[in-house]
Amino acid sequence: MQSNEEVVDIQKEVTSFKRDFYDLCEEIGRVIVGNKDIIEHVLTAFFANGHVLLEGVPGLGKTLLVKSLSKALGFDFNRIQFTPDLMPADIVGTQIVVERSGGIKEFEFSAGPIFANVVLADEINRATPKTQSAMLEAMEERQVTVSGKTHKLTNPFFVLATQNPIEMEGTYTLPEAQLDRFFFKVNLSFPSFSELKEILRLTTVNEKYVIKQVFDSKNAAKRVAEMKKLVRNILVSSNVEDYVVNIIKMTHPENQEMSVSNPGGDTVTDFIKRYVTYGSSPRGAQSVVLAAKVKALLDNRANISYDDVDKVAVASLNHRLLLNFEADADNIKSKDIIENILEKVRNKR
Repeated sequence: MQSNEEVVDIQKEVTSFKRDFYDLCEEIGRVIVGNKDIIEHVLTAFFANGHVLLEGVPGLGKTLLVKSLSKALGFDFNRIQFTPDLMPADIVGTQIVVERSGGIKEFEFSAGPIFANVVLADEINRATPKTQSAMLEAMEERQVTVSGKTHKLTNPFFVLATQNPIEMEGTYTLPEAQLDRFFFKVNLSFPSFSELKEILRLTTVNEKYVIKQVFDSKNAAKRVAEMKKLVRNILVSSNVEDYVVNIIKMTHPENQEMSVSNPGGDTVTDFIKRYVTYGSSPRGAQSVVLAAKVKALLDNRANISYDDVDKVAVASLNHRLLLNFEADADNIKSKDIIENILEKVRNKR
């Protein structure tokens, strides 16, 4: 049983996390008009130690969002512009020949732009699948292997990739294995009338707001590490774990039964069987739980609830479902599938 002092300390940490989180949101929001939920999603993934895929047509501020995040955190930032002729070595780096004293020539590793705290993979789906796959090891293992030698990436390491809608010319669909490495996939919508007017006011004048660093430069990395550690320490009850597992299981047409701890377990709906080819991987469950932990902290709690899970399920899972041609023909999106599952599992808990 926790002592009163321990409870007070935990509450202080939770309060401090919420304050710092929203300070970052506010600072980034000074240059990003609207999209407050998008900013919160990006920061949620960052503190859960995941990566984010942003999808939207050009000109919606995806690149500005990433730059603003790196400035607010005070971390190194690199941008990789993905094009059809980009090669894997252009991302991770390569071995080059250098001449030492005495005329001795040796191979030396020349690090690529992936070696930064915050990496913007801009228009990632304009590169070929071979080049896209060069990101796999970096995103999952926080390292790259070149010529048989492993090189650790900087810490913290955060990839925020942008992609144009796949209907646009000159784009390639991301491999399922790479999509699964993204913690969240978030879609940016076109700004409203008032938001577009505000964008004009901010971007067509001489004076522009300069993002300020929220954390002290000497302690930024330490503070981020503390916040990430706190996220992992948030409690998850067995019932909420069952809820998450049931959601993931329901995305698989071939795995139809719900948990026996959920009385009245039922089979997957015909809606899911009709439109889903493959469901979420276990990474989807991990993403849901970690994101829900961040939501709990933002609500001044040290344990997650069903509502926390519901808030993050779509962003965590919408890129992890593989829909069939019938779904495309009927204009059914992954979001529709997930919301259908949430409603069904919610009624069974």
